[in-house]
Amino acid sequence: MQTSPTLLIIEDDPDNARSVDEAAQDAGFITHCAATGLAGVEAFEQQMPDLVLSDLVLPDIDGLQVLARLRKLDAAVPVIIMTAYGSVESGVRAMREGAYDYVTKPLDLDDIQSKLRRAYEASRLRRQVNKLSQTVREKYASTAIIAESAAMQTVIKQIEALADTMATILIRGESGTGKELVARALHVDSKRADGPFVAVNCGAFAENLLESELFGHEKGAFTGATGTHKGAFERADGGTLFLDEIGDAPASVQVKLLRALEEKEVRRVGGREVFKVNVRLVSATNK
Repeated sequence: MQTSPTLLIIEDDPDNARSVDEAAQDAGFITHCAATGLAGVEAFEQQMPDLVLSDLVLPDIDGLQVLARLRKLDAAVPVIIMTAYGSVESGVRAMREGAYDYVTKPLDLDDIQSKLRRAYEASRLRRQVNKLSQTVREKYASTAIIAESAAMQTVIKQIEALADTMATILIRGESGTGKELVARALHVDSKRADGPFVAVNCGAFAENLLESELFGHEKGAFTGATGTHKGAFERADGGTLFLDEIGDAPASVQVKLLRALEEKEVRRVGGREVFKVNVRLVSATNK
């Protein structure tokens, strides 16, 4: 059973606080209220709400100071700032300092309800993604590999030593020995773990199709190219590109691979535009 989201309202004007409180409850939120900035920070620590709606002008510390303290406690919780009529600059400044959004007075309760729902949904999705990312890391990290033999323990030590380097790595081993698992562990243990991991089996493509899969193609580049296609290098930008069975790639494709790595850029098949890419390459072969 899904519980209702919680909202902390920090507002010293009792009329505004009551109006926002009622609107938030109508939108499905469980609310907690505080009349000062310091009381709001204390309530945040005790309640750990899903969202915060704070006035900018408060009796003790202002809303920006509240925002800074809340972000130190939990930067993932969205904070919406209420500003005075016409104080758009204050709202923009609050967003630059980490606020999710802002509303101006006199308050539009429908607008507040809409922004609260949107902020909560964005926060919920972000937490789900973070949880999934953590699950993937735990599943594919080198610590998840069960290694009883001395040889596999050596492999794990090599993964740990090489993960945070930018070195291009070649994994050698017979088919079915877990080369992709090692590649994923290298990615998950690295500083690129939040980036994409893209795997391509070079032995599964004909020469012209492999070039398209790696570098992409423009519409009309060849028969059947009915649209633009991003290649693996572009899809892996900021992360790791794993090329399995690299030894099966034709020499012409390997030359283009080398050029892409050296110049850190690719050109799609049939295209003129050059795309900069930041990719860590891990390859594997059974030869």
